[in-house]
Amino acid sequence: MRPAARTPAHQTDLLAELVCSNSFKSVETSNAHGLLKAELRLLGSLLLRCADEASVPGGAALAVDRTVFARRATELVTGHPNVTLVREEAVDLPSPGVVATGPLTSDRLAQAIAHRLGAGSLAFYDAIAPIVSDDSLDRARLFAASRYGKGGGDDYLNAPMSEADYGAFIDALTSADRYQAHDFDGVPYFEGCLPVEEMAARGRDALRFGPMKPVGLVDPATGRMPFAVVQLRREDRPGQMWNLVGFQTRLRTGEQQRVFRMVPGLERAEFLRHGSIHRNSYLNTPACLSPHLAVKDAPATLFAGQLTGIEGYTESLATGLVAGLNLARLLRGQAPLVPPRETMLGALYAYLHEADAKAFQPMNANFGLLPPLAGAPRDKAKRKALLAERALEAMRSFARTIHAS
Repeated sequence: MRPAARTPAHQTDLLAELVCSNSFKSVETSNAHGLLKAELRLLGSLLLRCADEASVPGGAALAVDRTVFARRATELVTGHPNVTLVREEAVDLPSPGVVATGPLTSDRLAQAIAHRLGAGSLAFYDAIAPIVSDDSLDRARLFAASRYGKGGGDDYLNAPMSEADYGAFIDALTSADRYQAHDFDGVPYFEGCLPVEEMAARGRDALRFGPMKPVGLVDPATGRMPFAVVQLRREDRPGQMWNLVGFQTRLRTGEQQRVFRMVPGLERAEFLRHGSIHRNSYLNTPACLSPHLAVKDAPATLFAGQLTGIEGYTESLATGLVAGLNLARLLRGQAPLVPPRETMLGALYAYLHEADAKAFQPMNANFGLLPPLAGAPRDKAKRKALLAERALEAMRSFARTIHAS
């Protein structure tokens, strides 16, 4: 819609302008983002080609010159004989078409989306707690239990803290370095969803009477209620990912790792997703979209990008690519396709469709999303290599199906 309608974040009128980081993250298939890129190359991603052409030194990461990248993407669109670029604010959903407006969706279009999909379909505030991998936890220091034995009785993993543990943790948490919000990302904190460091700053016992309250829990190692406790909630059915309950945060990535690894049992925690709090318009996708990310009663009105509840540049362009492929199929009278669950892209689609609609939060690519291997080796590097090999073979087969049709 630029320049007819401006946003608080963009500086140019180029398409595909990157407003935050200039990194598309790792290119190594031992990394979830690198595996996703390898899958997208099999599908023929044009935007990854643009990123390659605009690349700057970034170690194992695909980093780009933002201006070169955006200019190249703009040239591909405006130079295509079958594309007409219209620069005006869209205020209605297209049918057929793809909506990929990201976290800064204009107010009028957001209202149209909410009206079409239901008032509760669109969120404007993103409060995310970190997720850690199961195999990085020290289970000997944790105990499984639900508060007062509710639910299954052992639904949560609990990290008990002594008074000394708790005091050291609070000191580290309240002095840790935080991200400062962009002007366009100012967030009036909700009282029910404060950053954990903000809660801690209100008093040394604030967390002990909040998300770290120990009531209803007994540490089997001592037979007593801990002084404080950090609870981890299962994020997926196989139990490969665990969410730090109530630990939404604005700490910098390195600080999250340093401070949260002070929690007993998390000393070597692998962070599959870091916590964050920022403005973000996103759909409650599992409640209102189909498996191929379309309006349930209008399969040719598709959504893509961060608006669907995924995080990250690569994830966003990945859903855009699949949306484009599926829209082409639908216009030819063919059924839409979703990548296999064994692929990183297919696993993301599965998460968006199958996550709990009552507690849905955005997600980025990570190995915890992939179905576990049968007889998986204990060595993490070997396991990731096998998962990547399986994913790429499945994507090669999927790509052949797409290209053949």
